[in-house]
Amino acid sequence: MTELLELKAAWNTHDIFFITYYSQREELARTYSYKNLTKYPLSVFPFFFSVLRVLWRERPEWVISDGAEIAIPVIAAAKLLRIRTMFIESVCRVSAPSFTGRIVYPLVDVFFVQWPSLLASYGSKARYEGGVF
Repeated sequence: MTELLELKAAWNTHDIFFITYYSQREELARTYSYKNLTKYPLSVFPFFFSVLRVLWRERPEWVISDGAEIAIPVIAAAKLLRIRTMFIESVCRVSAPSFTGRIVYPLVDVFFVQWPSLLASYGSKARYEGGVF
């Protein structure tokens, strides 16, 4: 979420909401907060159904993620509801793809990497447009 906050100017005029882990961050928009899935792996199933309800109620045009395993069930739920999806690989991923990136790559509509060296790790869908953050 920290990297997405760097893009605030891009989404500042849009109606947005966040699906994220509980944190001490200042909420800049509607936020749906959940337990960390790596600490509570069995919560992934109720989390998935909760996210389905949130996405059904909110009806976003896009779901955009920049990493973390929370993206996997959120993107899967979005695809089930035919919501367009975008994943931005973390800027710290220079030469090796993230676990989350490898899982969501076949699912997302748009996939960005932030280093040209990372293009070889993914297929033709991956795009490098320069550093996003």
